Amino acid sequence: MPVYHERQTRQLCALHTLNNLFQTRQAFTKERLDQICTDLNPNVWLNPHRSMLGLGNYDVNVIMAALQAWNCEACWFDKRKDPSCIDLNAIVGFILNVPSDYKFGFITLPLRKRHWIAIRQIDGKYYNLDSKLHSPECIGDEQQLFAFLKQQLQSNDRELFVVVESSSVNGNNEQPAKRWLREPIVANESETAGARSLTKTLNMNGHVS
Repeated sequence: MPVYHERQTRQLCALHTLNNLFQTRQAFTKERLDQICTDLNPNVWLNPHRSMLGLGNYDVNVIMAALQAWNCEACWFDKRKDPSCIDLNAIVGFILNVPSDYKFGFITLPLRKRHWIAIRQIDGKYYNLDSKLHSPECIGDEQQLFAFLKQQLQSNDRELFVVVESSSVNGNNEQPAKRWLREPIVANESETAGARSLTKTLNMNGHVS
């Protein structure tokens, strides 16, 4: 199965990330994302969810709304946790948000912006589908994926979102953050109850909406 990979154009990394995540060019278009921006803020001249020049640079709210159109949602991953706590069988993929240099032609400007990257499994291997890469980068198996994510999240300026199917689709009434976390291994039932209570109290894995 060939790996679908869109290359970076203008400031459309969010568009490329969504299409790379769902492995089809037909998932979204620039016009569709622009419409989502308008739907989010219909009565403004300068829309806060995209570049004022209309070149893209869509924010997280646009990505969240776009995922909902595919019956998916994103959960923020708490970097204090080890990525190996993620149940890879319960997710669609990942979206990584990283800092990026701002370039004008061959000149790097002293400005910082954000860049979106899709990561997902294809034919048993995990791929980095960064639109700035010339071709998809094969990360490897599960353990190699966890090592890759752990390395990425060592920096405080990077954020990871776990993409899962919406609860309204699969009929699961659990909170999204509960569905993709592996159950902790505990010695007895009393420790299990305590761990559940602590997780509920801290609410360490927030659902991004």
